[in-house]
Amino acid sequence: MDHAPKARPRVATAEVVDFDQALLDSFPPELRGEILAEAKMLAQAFAPEGRVEELESMARALALDRDESDMHRRRARGLSAALRRLARDPWG
Repeated sequence: MDHAPKARPRVATAEVVDFDQALLDSFPPELRGEILAEAKMLAQAFAPEGRVEELESMARALALDRDESDMHRRRARGLSAALRRLARDPWG
């Protein structure tokens, strides 16, 4: 009879993924910089007090944009992600 302890299978740990950051990271660095700068300009123009609700509202509107162009759609989603990032961390 074998009384040696049996090795327990390793339990995979859950990984939290920030989809907004993953989306932003999918852009080439120079385009990512443009999108982040554009998000900051939009935030300053339309949400000068930096209210989370205003930034998230703008992000939702961009995410719902139904433009036919795939390139425009991808940029709008990136801009939406950047605005949500600003809402969470205005100094980031």
